[in-house]
Formats: sequence, C-alpha cells, structure tokens
Amino acid sequence: MNETTPIPNRATLPILKRLITVYKAWHETMPNLAKTSRYTLGEKIDSLFLEVIELIYTASFLPKEEKLPYLQKAMAKTDLLKFFFQIGWEIKSLDVKKYITFSEQLDEIGRQLGGWARQSAQKETPAPRRGRD
Repeated sequence: MNETTPIPNRATLPILKRLITVYKAWHETMPNLAKTSRYTLGEKIDSLFLEVIELIYTASFLPKEEKLPYLQKAMAKTDLLKFFFQIGWEIKSLDVKKYITFSEQLDEIGRQLGGWARQSAQKETPAPRRGRD
C-alpha cells in the first residue's frame, strides 16, 4: 500500500472525520502551550479527545440498540473538553482565537452526537401493515 491509498475504516463517518480534524488541530497546538499547562491541562485535553474518538468509533460498529451508552459517554466527555478549553483560555494558555475555533467545532460535534443519540434512543416502530381490512 502506498501513502495515497486510503485505508478502509469507519473514519468515513462525518462526525468522526470532523472530530479527527479538530484533534489534528489540537495536536499541532498542544506543543505550543506553556510547559506549566502542556503536561497537565494539555494532556488532559489530549486524553479526552482520544476517549471521545474511541467511543464514537466503537459506537459505529454496534447495533442501534447498543449505541446509546457510548454516545452518552462521548457527549459527556465532549462537554468536559469544552470546559477544559475554557479553563485553558481563562488561564491564558490558549488565545481567544484558538479557544473560539475549538469551542465552535466542539459545539458542532456535540450537536451531531446529540442527533445520533436521539436517533439511537428512538424505539423502532413497526411499519404499518398493508393488506386487506
């Protein structure tokens, strides 16, 4: 396989693609944090990103009726990510531009997760029977 051959996987899910894109931006940002934040707050944010990616990836393989707990955990961890980014901005480890960019992306990911969770939580209703009455 050469470098241009895509590896087939579940990363084709739009939410997973978006999350990986945001993680890549974070991965480029993290080394620029002050040392006092890089190994505490920075590593916490990095760890949460990886947990959310793992939860969404796992949920993508599960049957509809088993997805909800994974999606709920992913939503909670996404909320934690937003909270830790806010702390990073408040202690001036992140400039306002980066904070806003990450926050907006995480808000959109949260909305997508919420929609997926609502869809997974819906009880499947049987199709109306057609026939002679």
